[in-house]
Amino acid sequence: MDRPCRSAAAQRVRGAARALMLMLMLLAAWIALLAPAHAQQAPRGVDAALAGQVRELAAAASRAAVPGMRVEIGLGELDPRLRLAPCQQVQPYLPPGVRLWGKARIGLRCLQGPTRWNVYLPITVQVFAQSLVATRALATGTTLEIGDLAPAEIDIAAEGSPAVREAGIALGRTLARPLAAGDGLHQRDLRARQWFAAGEVVRVVAQGSGYRVAGEALAMSAGIEGQSVRVRTDSGRILSGVAVAERQVEITL
Repeated sequence: MDRPCRSAAAQRVRGAARALMLMLMLLAAWIALLAPAHAQQAPRGVDAALAGQVRELAAAASRAAVPGMRVEIGLGELDPRLRLAPCQQVQPYLPPGVRLWGKARIGLRCLQGPTRWNVYLPITVQVFAQSLVATRALATGTTLEIGDLAPAEIDIAAEGSPAVREAGIALGRTLARPLAAGDGLHQRDLRARQWFAAGEVVRVVAQGSGYRVAGEALAMSAGIEGQSVRVRTDSGRILSGVAVAERQVEITL
């Protein structure tokens, strides 16, 4: 008679243990959701306090460069081959010439320790802003119309090519590559426009330090947007410039 009682009691204990475990898991998940951004796990080789300083430095510098945009900072890992001496004071800093956009880096230097050292921590800077995305799958060669694009917040620093944020830049242009629904539109996705054909008369604008002059010349090749083109002046002189607009060439001297 005692065995069934013991079995029932054991089942109640196991049930209570499972319920307690479930409550602990839910509590841990809730705490993780409420944790502030600076409490994120620090990367290997960087303590939590230093990781917070790096995030604050990178976020402040990024927001100053792109005011009004939402910025998020992700920290990478130090090179595992590094063998750094102990340091009582590590200072994060912005390396000269580094652009905090997409894949970047933050410098870390030891100010107080037996051996001074300087290393770089890789970071990812996400910059979220309203841009244009495809409303449906669009094939290569599609001529963009107003219903093909819609504004949405995307990470405009994720790609090397600038995001297209104004419809006027895109409408009527042809896609150079396919886009899936929800993909952001970037300048590299648009085919270059042909501004004029070989043999057409074009306006040539030459500019240099403190001056700007304009005249006309004959195009010797097709003027493809952003590409180099040669023109011949009335005097027979051959000049090289860049096709920048409808029947217009710019020359920098």
